Amino acid sequence: MEIRKSVCPYDCPDCCGLLIEMENGRAVKVAGDPDHPFTRGTLCPKMAHYERTVYSPLRILTPLRRTGKKGEGRFMPISWEEAISFITDQWKNIIRTNGAESILPYSYAGSMGTIQYSAGHAFFYDLGAASLERTICAPAKACGYQDVMGQTLPTDPQEAQKSDCIILWSISMLATNIHFKHDIDIARAHGAKVYCIDTYRTRTADYADHFIRIRPGTDGALALGMMHVIRRDGLADNAFIAQHVQGWERLCDKILPHYTLGKTADITGVSAATIEELAHAYATAHAPFIRLGSGQSRYGNGAMTSRLITCLPASVGAYAKPGGGLLTSASGSHALDKSIIRRPDKEKPGIRHINMCELGRVLNQKDPASLIKSLYVYSSNPACTAPDQMQVLRGLAREDLFTVVHERFLTDTARYADIVLPATTSLEHSDLYYSYGQYVLERSTAVIAPIGESKSNWQVFSLLAKAMNLPDFFYNQTEEELITALIESTGRFWPLPIDKKKLSAGIPVPLPLPPDYKLDFRTPSGKIEIENPRCQPSLPDYFPPHMNQDPESFSFVNSPDARILDSSFNERNDLLRRHTMELMMHPSDARRLQFIDGQQVQASNAQGRATFTLRITDRTAPGVLVSEGVWWKKHTADGNTNRLTTMRLTDQGGGSTFYDVRINIESAEKQRQKTAEKNTIL
Repeated sequence: MEIRKSVCPYDCPDCCGLLIEMENGRAVKVAGDPDHPFTRGTLCPKMAHYERTVYSPLRILTPLRRTGKKGEGRFMPISWEEAISFITDQWKNIIRTNGAESILPYSYAGSMGTIQYSAGHAFFYDLGAASLERTICAPAKACGYQDVMGQTLPTDPQEAQKSDCIILWSISMLATNIHFKHDIDIARAHGAKVYCIDTYRTRTADYADHFIRIRPGTDGALALGMMHVIRRDGLADNAFIAQHVQGWERLCDKILPHYTLGKTADITGVSAATIEELAHAYATAHAPFIRLGSGQSRYGNGAMTSRLITCLPASVGAYAKPGGGLLTSASGSHALDKSIIRRPDKEKPGIRHINMCELGRVLNQKDPASLIKSLYVYSSNPACTAPDQMQVLRGLAREDLFTVVHERFLTDTARYADIVLPATTSLEHSDLYYSYGQYVLERSTAVIAPIGESKSNWQVFSLLAKAMNLPDFFYNQTEEELITALIESTGRFWPLPIDKKKLSAGIPVPLPLPPDYKLDFRTPSGKIEIENPRCQPSLPDYFPPHMNQDPESFSFVNSPDARILDSSFNERNDLLRRHTMELMMHPSDARRLQFIDGQQVQASNAQGRATFTLRITDRTAPGVLVSEGVWWKKHTADGNTNRLTTMRLTDQGGGSTFYDVRINIESAEKQRQKTAEKNTIL
């Protein structure tokens, strides 16, 4: 028996260290690495049996070519040579007739490794293809933080161990960030109180000492109401503000007077007494810490909301206190020169840029000059995860769209492909990992041989580059050579030396943080910029989300399900033992509409319809419906929650607005009767 180190590749903040138990070249058990400085040996339920994903009988083992209609999922096996030749022949013809910008790559964080995530950037730059803006997750949160803090390093999550007041704001920690619980538990053992702010009562809310349920899309107003109380009651840290903050006085004069307790309560649905209690607890704590999730940023006002919450620590001097601060996303990636793999120098000036959140619109363009003729999908599943699902599927069904999907499983997107290429899992390729939930780097080396004929992202793009006659030596490099170059680059940007020897040996390496990093405000003024003259408006202020203009009756939130991660792990029947498309409704709404628990209901809006099993529960609020998880079609009656989401973007960053949705609801039987009557009339 042999134990090999590896790393979790999935898109959640924690990036776990793994120990892989090997027998005769086969991975037989996956455990957490107790020596990882942040994840500390704990695994989520998804990764606890990762070997079941790696050796799943559903794995694609050979290249496939479509034989049926798009969406049917009928394919025949072909060789790699045939697949690469067919793809490149199609692309060469498309480039001759329509231009290279009619080819679009589509990828995201199906693998968070530095190599595999970025493997296709340089190839598509060289090709002259359209450039994808990868904005589907939380760019609005990043914009809001940067408007106040610039390039200041976010607070280390392990600072929270010294905090006495921790706010888990719009983060389903026990579903997506479970290792942070280790640090909170240490703080709680020393008397810390934990607050959870969210739109419904999650498992994280049950774990917290205090749960504050907020109306969707109104978190920014709550931050302003808290600062109103802090200013009104003389709780601001005036000495810290005088030395380190720009614009507090102007915010107090121009903005905060409008956010009285009464007005804030009206906007947020949080009682005036609760707002006042929260503001006092936060401002009087000796080291208040905010862990800011991404949910609050997935509204039309997401960047402004993030900006307003980021102002709170400045008002109470949290950064000057051991244990105090705010963590949005850690900056471990800043230690690596990602241009080594991404090669932005190769991108041609003036190339067409396409926001991935608008894929449905782009694939259905009527203008022949802007029509996408080929789509190459890797590390993503847009038929399942992109907003406005009906538009996306309509585009994927085009017979004149040549689609290639590089995947491990026959996902919803792969079913629409002309060519499917078999992809490796993280145990079958090497990579270098950073995290956006903590400050640790780790190298992983392939621990098993590729399953079937699967290849990594980098290996496939190297083959495609050769077949497309791209002569650059860049594509002849191995993954190991690229990893070595990335490790060597760590000395260029990070403020303190990094142990390259340990990193090269596959040992998790914490990035050393300067003792004064929390007070090193990397903004043009050198201060926290509550007032930012480069922003419009220069002072932050609340404005409502998109959905306030929508006519439907209910707010709708689609939150993470702990069993899956976006659409990953949908292949694991051992994880999915109960119904997957459930809709939570408050008992008062159920009584009013005469719904019963367990019945089939259909949600609808201008984008489409989706069928759910109703769960009546006080976990949600009146007027707010909640579903968890992003499900493959085989787990649903007619499609997942993205039949209801829109392609509207956030106020900055071009981000998704997955939670900025309103829907109507009726019984599925009633909807079937309506459809039957309509068909009879026709």
